[in-house]
Amino acid sequence: MIFTMFLLAAVYFLFLVFLSYNGTPTVVMMLFVGSFMAIQYFYSDKLVLWSTGAHIVSESEAPQLHGIITRLCAIADLPKPQVAIVRTQVPNAFATGRNQNNAVVAVTTGIMDKLSPAELEAVIAHELTHVKNRDMAIMTIASFISTLAFYFARYVLYFGDMGGDRKKEGGGVLLVWLVSLAVWAISFLLIRALSRYREYAADRGAAIITGQPSNLASALMKISGVMSKVPREDLRSVEGMNAFFIIPAISGSSIMDLFSTHPSVEKRIAKLEKMQQDLG
Repeated sequence: MIFTMFLLAAVYFLFLVFLSYNGTPTVVMMLFVGSFMAIQYFYSDKLVLWSTGAHIVSESEAPQLHGIITRLCAIADLPKPQVAIVRTQVPNAFATGRNQNNAVVAVTTGIMDKLSPAELEAVIAHELTHVKNRDMAIMTIASFISTLAFYFARYVLYFGDMGGDRKKEGGGVLLVWLVSLAVWAISFLLIRALSRYREYAADRGAAIITGQPSNLASALMKISGVMSKVPREDLRSVEGMNAFFIIPAISGSSIMDLFSTHPSVEKRIAKLEKMQQDLG
């Protein structure tokens, strides 16, 4: 993760140096992108709940679920997040929120029906690890300059270089577009890699919190096996939330692993089994 973040920082630094050298004013674009990402960051929990149809539930409405989360938070030394349920057959779970004091952990009715209490506990521990590691904040920060490069690549050919000197050596609208496109493409792959590493870290955190890596391995195996039986329209309805889920609702082929936000289930299970052997 540190190496990937170092590469991202190097790419972003060179991109900003290039824009400065090229004479391309970036203040307006950075303010625009910054405002967009600030809204996403501060209102992420509400946006995600709204887009998934998740509903906050009280302790009286879901006592068992609240009990699991309360106990795991005590073990992980975390303030208890809000608890939500999504009514869908898709067996999944996710966590969102900008920090440990403003977090939501949500599970679907599908996952509660399919998993044993121990497996559900392991899945929730995985999501709580995302909260503890502040993954929402890290991924938002990591995506900032990438999003800036995306908007440059998308609009610079339409609006020119926004007042920059086109004749300046090494400048020109086309060059700005090409560099922005390259930075976006490289950072896209690096951010995806960072996301996969953070999934491994969340798996490890869940194993440490519960003390039973095999429970999460069993849950992942069960979820991935059930996913193929879920109606396609149900999977499509939550496809946009793949980055948040413990397992993507629709997975690509092994060739597409490079572009995935999650490692393959097989690799995750292999690491968890190794942890179980080490504990044994």
